[in-house]
Amino acid sequence: MPAIVLILPQSSYRADDFLSAAARMGLEVITASDRCHVLAEDWTEGSLPLDFTNPADAARKLADDVRGRAPRAVIGTDDQTAVIAALTAAELGLPHNPPAAVQAARNKAQAREQLRAAGVPVPWFEVAARDLPRAALEDLATRAPYPCVVKALALSGSRGVIRADDPAGFQVAFTRVADLLRSPQIGARRDPEAGRILVEQFLPGAEVALEGLLTDGRLSVLAVFDKPDPLDGPYFEETLYVTPSRHPEPVQAACAGAVQEAARALGLVHGPVHAELRLTAKGPRILEVAARSIGGLCGRTLRFGVGVSLEELLLRHAIDPGSALPTSRERRAAGVLMLPIRRGGVLQEVRGIEFAREVPGVTDVVITAHLDEEIVPLPEGASYLGFAFARGDSPAQVEAALREAGSRIEMVVAPKLRVRRG
Repeated sequence: MPAIVLILPQSSYRADDFLSAAARMGLEVITASDRCHVLAEDWTEGSLPLDFTNPADAARKLADDVRGRAPRAVIGTDDQTAVIAALTAAELGLPHNPPAAVQAARNKAQAREQLRAAGVPVPWFEVAARDLPRAALEDLATRAPYPCVVKALALSGSRGVIRADDPAGFQVAFTRVADLLRSPQIGARRDPEAGRILVEQFLPGAEVALEGLLTDGRLSVLAVFDKPDPLDGPYFEETLYVTPSRHPEPVQAACAGAVQEAARALGLVHGPVHAELRLTAKGPRILEVAARSIGGLCGRTLRFGVGVSLEELLLRHAIDPGSALPTSRERRAAGVLMLPIRRGGVLQEVRGIEFAREVPGVTDVVITAHLDEEIVPLPEGASYLGFAFARGDSPAQVEAALREAGSRIEMVVAPKLRVRRG
């Protein structure tokens, strides 16, 4: 039975989907996690504990632990674990992306620097220290082009991302992002990038996502997702993803070309990529190219060949990159609605779930937030209420079904009690 190593962070939504795919393929799965087994969910029982805050040490430890079991591949499931996976695979002599390329892809500033150096168009950007003195902050607010976007380098998924339209709004946005980066939760990560903030020019235009697979540096496009809701700020909460894209084929081809060019500039050559692009008047512009597949439960929208899941496709590629893979997506349209957290507090109840599942075209509604736990909206929050999925004969039909399902779901939130000190 071939073995693979799967690195899963404690916050991962994706354990079940990867483990189910591996079981269908008859693979032995060696899991590694930053989660203590005492507090773990079922999937972490027996998993190898790792300290994700030091990727190089984590990779060496993991390689030593699994070497005797001769795994065929090492797979990360988010930006952080993708770096550890690349380092571990290098230690074991397995196919992998260059670790430096994966690290560059997950670092917004470094990625923009490498893209610009390679001639890939990027917006104006500047990196600033989180703890800028007031005079320096005012100077940056004067120099920044407007509108602009303030982004936390250490975070992902639209967390810590705020648009500013003028110098006064810039200072408010910068201070808010800096306060988030000073929080104990972020500090516990010991990420050196928590001390820096990216400021870049806002690019107008529709946004799309491209899911792809690299083999020896060549990009195979698995899907292009439209994001029907405008992502113009002040926050950038992603909600709807619908595929196939309704943009013209030349536009989609230009997106694929931009992602291929960006992957080459970053040095990515192997495995999944998830790219975000803006469709500007001058053509597609790269927002990010991550060395991982799509996050959350969004991968459940994709099926290839005869019912092959995204995770199964990625596992097949990981253990045998040269094999023929069913990379053509199913013909039916599909989409996902990431249920947003509109109001913070302690989650008491989620109503209307069964009512939402009755919408024609909706295939499932999954609530991932936990009752009696605090939920936080963007830009400070890091998660969604859950996910709704739909399939249909057209993208418009899928979008309508998801919007209707979302309108039927209501969350009941109680204020978080403040603890008085002294």
